[in-house]
This record gives sequence, structure tokens and C-alpha cells, in this order.
Amino acid sequence: MDKKHYFEPEDLKKFGNIGEWQKPMADKFFDYYGEVFKEGALTEREKALIALAVAHTVQCPYCIDAYTSGCLEKGADEEQMMEAVHVAAAIRAGSSLVYSTQMMNHAKGIVM
Repeated sequence: MDKKHYFEPEDLKKFGNIGEWQKPMADKFFDYYGEVFKEGALTEREKALIALAVAHTVQCPYCIDAYTSGCLEKGADEEQMMEAVHVAAAIRAGSSLVYSTQMMNHAKGIVM
């Protein structure tokens, strides 16, 4: 049985087609996107590693594929890529845990 999946790797190649139904906005996005990823205070490799980490945080399989390739193309190695993902995971865990203060404050107000 051939099942269609929600995530189709081939769809990543269609990203450039987002302007098909709204070209002016797509053009603005791609101009902005291109500018953001140019070498600046951060190298293109550093930006690709940040993007890879963020891709894992927002759990975008298309972005993970794209930035895994991008990191390798820009000279990052597997260890650097995994470290970037661990940084994202630590921030994500910490951002969940910091909300425990809200729970603790609420519980203390009820119990005490």
C-alpha cells in the first residue's frame, strides 16, 4: 500500500513557487531572506548553524533538510551541527522549565 505522507521531501524543491499566488509578498520575503543570510557580523556558516538549530526547535522537516545541506556546504561538520541542535534542545527545555516558577507560585498560593 502506497501512503502519501504529510511531509514530502520533494516539496522542498517547490518552495520557490510560493509566489505563484502572491508574487509581491513572496518577492519581499525572498529579498529579506536573502539579505538575512548574507555574510555580515556572522559568517554564512554561523547563520546556517543557527538556522539548523531553529529548524529543530520549530520542528520543520523541510528546514532541517535544507539547513543540514546548507551547513555542510558552508563548511560545518557533523559535530558542530549536532552541538547546535543540542543548544536548541537546551534552550527549549529551559524555556519549558522556567514556566515551573508559575506553577510553583500558584501552588504556594493554594497550599500556604
